[in-house]
Amino acid sequence: MRGRRLWPRGSEIVSFNATRPTLLAAPGVAWLVAFMVVPCLLVLSYAFFQRGVWGGVEYTFTLENFARVADPLYAKIFLNSARIALTATVVAILIAYPAAYAISRAPRMTQPILLFFAVLPFWSNYLIRTYAWIVLLNREGLINNLLRALGYTGEPLSMLYTESAVITGLVYNYLPFVILAIYSTLSRLNPELMEASRDLGAGPVRTFLRVTLPLTLPGVAAGGVFVFVLSIGNFVTPALLGGGRFQMVGNLVYDQFLTANDWPFGAALGAALILTMIVLLLLQARATAHASGERKGEAER
Repeated sequence: MRGRRLWPRGSEIVSFNATRPTLLAAPGVAWLVAFMVVPCLLVLSYAFFQRGVWGGVEYTFTLENFARVADPLYAKIFLNSARIALTATVVAILIAYPAAYAISRAPRMTQPILLFFAVLPFWSNYLIRTYAWIVLLNREGLINNLLRALGYTGEPLSMLYTESAVITGLVYNYLPFVILAIYSTLSRLNPELMEASRDLGAGPVRTFLRVTLPLTLPGVAAGGVFVFVLSIGNFVTPALLGGGRFQMVGNLVYDQFLTANDWPFGAALGAALILTMIVLLLLQARATAHASGERKGEAER
């Protein structure tokens, strides 16, 4: 046993500590590569081939599918999807910000309970939550029955299979994302900043507009991007609450793969959608980093 080292050298410990983050991240990275990157690349590769005579893929190189994506007919569907997603995003932010603000100002012991209720809808399946809105909004649903009980004698309100129903479903399903994103920034705010603003003579409204809101814009942007990205590619909510009357990009991609059997064109549409999402996420990350850098610079000054 003489001369045998029982403990690793310092250089070996440093080397292990340097590689440990890589080893810990390896399973997650492998999972993402296998089940996200590879499928996306496979879908993208289909976009460069032609549709077969009887459907499927004919492996002949072409760029025609991308040219079809820019066709005014499909460009209009993209723009309409973006408009609906943007509307849902704005409504979600307007609802989520006061809720997140109230939660952040609640007593510390109460905040976890309020956050629990905010994310409680996620405990049920997405389809079940969407079907619940069908029960609420149809002509014989709970809302119309409640109106009759209150004395309303006119025609039942047609709330289902409308654009408003689609936006309502999108907002309801993605609202917790925005609440959590905004709450995370509000909970980290230094209360001394608001106190200093009040000491300098600013009222509650001015303090909110000049101090609180600017410092929480990264959370607002993160929540807004979540809702927009998830909404623009959604196909379940427009199909169920819109009754197929409102064609969105997600429904168009679904139809190309499973109805028209035009996989190359569906892949081109999917690639355009994925590219849009990546650009938005990169812009959001850049804006957040820029805002964090500005706050750090102000703190150092």
